[in-house]
Amino acid sequence: MIRRFVVWFFAIIGIVVVLAVVGGFVAWKVYAPKSPQIADSTVLEFDLTQDVAESAPRDPLSRIVFDEKPDLRDLLDALQRAGNDPRIKGVFARVGNDGIGTARVQELRQAVDAFRAKGKFAIAFADTFGEFSAGNRAYYLATAFDDVWLQPLGHVGLTGIRAETPHLRGLLDKLAVVPRLDHRSEYKSAMNMLTDSAMGPPEREELQAIVDGIGGQLVRDIAKARRLRESDVRKIVDGGPYMADAAEKLRLVDHLGYRDEAIAAARMRAGGIAALLGPLTYLSRAGRPNREGPVIALIHADGLIGRGTSDSSPIGGIVGAESVAKAFRAALDDPKVRAVVLRIDSPGGSAVASETIWRETVRAQAAHIPVIASMGDVAGSGGYYIAAGADKIVAEPATLTGSIGVVAGKLLTAGLWDKFGIHWGAVQQGENAAMFSTLEDFSPEGEKHFQEFLDTVYAGFKERVAAGRKLDAASVEKVAKGRVWTGEDAKAKGLVDELGGYDMALRLARVSANLDAAAPITLRTYPPQRDVRALLLAWLTGRDSDDDASGSVALLAAASRLGGIVAPLARELAGVTNGAGVTQMPVVRAR
Repeated sequence: MIRRFVVWFFAIIGIVVVLAVVGGFVAWKVYAPKSPQIADSTVLEFDLTQDVAESAPRDPLSRIVFDEKPDLRDLLDALQRAGNDPRIKGVFARVGNDGIGTARVQELRQAVDAFRAKGKFAIAFADTFGEFSAGNRAYYLATAFDDVWLQPLGHVGLTGIRAETPHLRGLLDKLAVVPRLDHRSEYKSAMNMLTDSAMGPPEREELQAIVDGIGGQLVRDIAKARRLRESDVRKIVDGGPYMADAAEKLRLVDHLGYRDEAIAAARMRAGGIAALLGPLTYLSRAGRPNREGPVIALIHADGLIGRGTSDSSPIGGIVGAESVAKAFRAALDDPKVRAVVLRIDSPGGSAVASETIWRETVRAQAAHIPVIASMGDVAGSGGYYIAAGADKIVAEPATLTGSIGVVAGKLLTAGLWDKFGIHWGAVQQGENAAMFSTLEDFSPEGEKHFQEFLDTVYAGFKERVAAGRKLDAASVEKVAKGRVWTGEDAKAKGLVDELGGYDMALRLARVSANLDAAAPITLRTYPPQRDVRALLLAWLTGRDSDDDASGSVALLAAASRLGGIVAPLARELAGVTNGAGVTQMPVVRAR
């Protein structure tokens, strides 16, 4: 009796503490006083030293904890809005790490160029571009700014592009694990790390073309930005890395100095004493662009493609076919929507899930709603599959795209178990019941089904591409075979229509919707993004935030849900005696 009282006492205390902490944190996030003022002389301050996510996490706890970090859309919106705001004189950005993908770097460079074209200045500061390590992408991003500062003992790790891939076949042989994988076709190299002990000719050809393509883009764009000849930049790359003094002499940077000195220089260019404002704070006060006019729907497909619902987190996510299909249906049901931009940053995933999303693009076109696919860092395999039916496809020059093919199979582990003295017994009903077992190789009949699966998926993928890109079968086969292309090469091969990012995609969306290419629009995310209060309420109550529920009912439901989390945990930690009289020990459960 005493134990039970102690358990419930601590459970109730736990509920109260969790409610207080979560409620206080949300209140601080949502209701903290914010000045509505923007000084007449203001400089936007960006931190571009870490990766920039494609989109904000949709789960409430991640949104609450991590929403202070702007995503790519936030940065682009801030630069676009500030470009036409006379109070914003320029932008100051910290750069220096290679965390941002090359295609996103290119999109940010374009946005900074457009901002500067409005008569604004842009200053970049780095303590180093790679501390005795590669800093190619960070320096590439910095060259979009008209003034580049480097800390006196910093480096410029401009050393060129290199791709490395591990090959584990030797390790698998030692472990007695047999890879039973196959692909369509020779350039579909995802399985090579398991099946081969060294890089083969098709894989080497593919990777070398990608390295040459992206390396050439960096040289070309850096030469243009720094007013150097491309031949000179190639020599500089071959001679890298450089200490700060050498980098300044080669005109790779404009000033050697510290962050406080660079900020002081930014303030002086803004007219003396200027306020610094982050992108999210600026947008909260000035408002976002693209909030007037006909609606263009924005649907994100960011992560691995799978069946079911989407799941996002700061470290990665799943593009759920069910969630994306629901977003398409919501957009098509909205009479104000004139076009859809499908933003893709995905290396692929499930063929079945990819087919589900592809079908929604076809349904949109049947409803006379054009679909524009906009690709981020990567849109390969399933990532390209879901774009294949779009009216237009847009990619950055460095976007990794294509990979029209399929890979599948299993790893046979019976030999590994034998090494540990573990022997499996098995019974079955059905001739092909062992088809997906990792203990047995494919039977002749199983091998037949396996090859039929690969052939069918590959043929279906190519048919979707042929229909969407209006190419004949022979032309598709030439660019397929599982090969990955840069966006620049993909455009030359007919797999991409235009090079660019959001700006180009929205331009094409306007034109496809019979609007002027520069017409005002409302860019609306589907499903609609909700503020942290609505998201947290939905998570706590298990109800959609659009449901009609009073505050008291919602609070009770929230307390109930938190109680359902805390009380069982308290019971397990205390070791409560169950009905059979056996004491349960604490259990760690996989969720």
